[in-house]
Amino acid sequence: MNLVLVEHADGVATDVSLQALALAAGLGGETHALLIGPGGAGAAAGVPVVAAHVAEHDALEAFAPDAWAAILCSVADRIGATAIVAPGTPAATDAMARAAVRLGEPLAANCTVVTAGDPLTLTRVRWGGSLLEEAQLHAGRALLTVAPHAVAAVEPGAPGSVDAFTPELTEADLMVRVRDRVAPPAGGVSLSDAKVVVTGGRGVGSAEGFAVVEELAGLLGGAVGCSRAVTMSGWRPHTDQVGQTGNKIAPDIYIACGVSGATQHIAGAKGAKRILAVNTDAEAPIMLIADYAVVGDLHEVLPAISAELRRRQA
Repeated sequence: MNLVLVEHADGVATDVSLQALALAAGLGGETHALLIGPGGAGAAAGVPVVAAHVAEHDALEAFAPDAWAAILCSVADRIGATAIVAPGTPAATDAMARAAVRLGEPLAANCTVVTAGDPLTLTRVRWGGSLLEEAQLHAGRALLTVAPHAVAAVEPGAPGSVDAFTPELTEADLMVRVRDRVAPPAGGVSLSDAKVVVTGGRGVGSAEGFAVVEELAGLLGGAVGCSRAVTMSGWRPHTDQVGQTGNKIAPDIYIACGVSGATQHIAGAKGAKRILAVNTDAEAPIMLIADYAVVGDLHEVLPAISAELRRRQA
């Protein structure tokens, strides 16, 4: 029996949660889903599992990692789950780590492949995406998170049943809670959903230099991203950052402009189907992994691409 933590937004299960369901399928047996907080009942309608369990409680309107961990452990015990799987997002990973402590079991994070057996065998991403580790998991109950965009998601579908319940939470479970959120700028395409992402790195030169990046992204109906060096320079907000400590993306095309291609950055963009790199340095690491590369000044190359796009769209 497998229990999968399903995150949801706007009444729909997230893509990474559907990827977690796909990873759990490799373990065999029945799969149940757990959805926590407001909107869970609506999102459960699109989760193809034997049963969806929806935790509803006034205190769950804000993310509380210990509360999530308590609910995970409680439902896992109730259904007799031998494995708990979750998406590899910051919130789910936080809750899973706390659940692992409560259960006294190890947590295997960022898995890409899992094979049932005793012990469980798995492949997981390590060192910011620079290597894949083959491992065995010796545990009474397996706790796993899936590496984002490393597994094909299951198709949405209806669950066999939906069980809504009110969890019993203690004051300690609610000690840590999200108190506020900084909303991203309104409008445009989000990095997580964009089919095209145009990212600028240190090579852009300044905050004003991003005008050519924004222009190209707008013509392609895409989103603007940036590297960690850019956010540290104060040129773009952290919400635009792509990388190990930023957004994990999976666009159809990723256009990296003036980006060196450090391992930590590639960890966030490795889900891209195609990579186009524009850089003055032909030996930059990004050029070695790019499907297409242009050696040149991005402030000359990008305006030329934008001009051609405008000509063809006229």
